[in-house]
Amino acid sequence: MRTKLLVFILVLMLGGVLSACGPTTIYTQPEPPARTITVSGTGMVTLTPDVAYVYIGVQTQDASATKAMDDNNARAQAVIEAIKSFGVKNEDIKTTNFSIYPQPVYDENYNQVGVTYVVNNTVYVTVRDLDKLGALLDASFRAGANTIHSISFDVADKTNAISQARLAAVENARRQAEELAKATGVEIGKVQTITYYDSTPSPVYYARMDAKAEGVPIEVGSMQIVTTVTIVYEIK
Repeated sequence: MRTKLLVFILVLMLGGVLSACGPTTIYTQPEPPARTITVSGTGMVTLTPDVAYVYIGVQTQDASATKAMDDNNARAQAVIEAIKSFGVKNEDIKTTNFSIYPQPVYDENYNQVGVTYVVNNTVYVTVRDLDKLGALLDASFRAGANTIHSISFDVADKTNAISQARLAAVENARRQAEELAKATGVEIGKVQTITYYDSTPSPVYYARMDAKAEGVPIEVGSMQIVTTVTIVYEIK
């Protein structure tokens, strides 16, 4: 009985000591930060445009709205037929604007003396044979078009060019990392992170294109695909 009492007292005393000390916290030594090197590389591919987009329109006006519209319809149809004669398909000719509105007519004293009606009909044309573009525009003028604007050039399929630019950018970044590592007496290891950005093509220079002697001279130029990558390498 006395032995049991002594054990009970020891247990109570030990519990009191542990309670006074509180919870036990184990501290570990933090690992040193990973050593890395960050580089940015650029890849560029120059392309020659193979497609053009152009707005071609017909504007007419007359004191009679009916006459203005009839005149516009006849001329617009003639323009579309002229465009199609160069092999442009129906799906590459889209009407983007058709409008009719009254426009006041004033005398020399700025008094309104009447109204004339203005009709606009504009089509958005995709031209896939750039060798015919100048002659096509010339034929459109002759058929009755009197507004041609916003001619832009593009490359129909940029898939391969984008891939080439990305590969060139990665190679450029890798070469920089190796040069820096060699200069500082270290070695590069595995790639830790990589980010990239593909730029939209933009004209870089213009080259003259003469479709035919009677055609309209057009500046075609070239375009660039530019990819920039940022790569973080481990340093061994």
